[in-house]
Amino acid sequence: MAVFREKTGTKSAVLYPKNPFPDIGAFSVFVRDIIVKNPFGCTSYMTGRKNHPPVEKIREMYTAKFVYLDKNRVQVGSGSEIYHTLDGYEDGIAAVVSNTANALAHGGKAKHIPDADLFSVTLQCHDPDGTLWFMSIARDRVAISAYKDDAVKKRVGEWAKTVPALQ
Repeated sequence: MAVFREKTGTKSAVLYPKNPFPDIGAFSVFVRDIIVKNPFGCTSYMTGRKNHPPVEKIREMYTAKFVYLDKNRVQVGSGSEIYHTLDGYEDGIAAVVSNTANALAHGGKAKHIPDADLFSVTLQCHDPDGTLWFMSIARDRVAISAYKDDAVKKRVGEWAKTVPALQ
């Protein structure tokens, strides 16, 4: 069962699902569904002259992992690349795998290892009471932070119990 465990200090809680997101596709759909469906009842708001949606992506990071294999399939190197957009991640993987100069420098061909990749996105949610709180989603955990009212934690916890990916 999905249970958020509160941490000490600034109000925050983290949930570690039994299984991490299997791939970037499942992760992307999960994040997009939160933004589009707004399951927490967040509200839009204005700051200065800018209108903000109820749930807004404010940071994202995607790390692609690679190994370099020689003609005998022996590992002769490894590497990782960090991207700040999903498009950059997808384009970057193709660029690394096809980079001939890098393959020559390593003495082997790059192979992407998707099971080792890391992803994270931070969402900002504007609560109906006027406060902002954050949800950080990584491949292996979901955390909420900076909420003032424990009702936020309860609302997110109830939602998490209905989401198969978080069980």
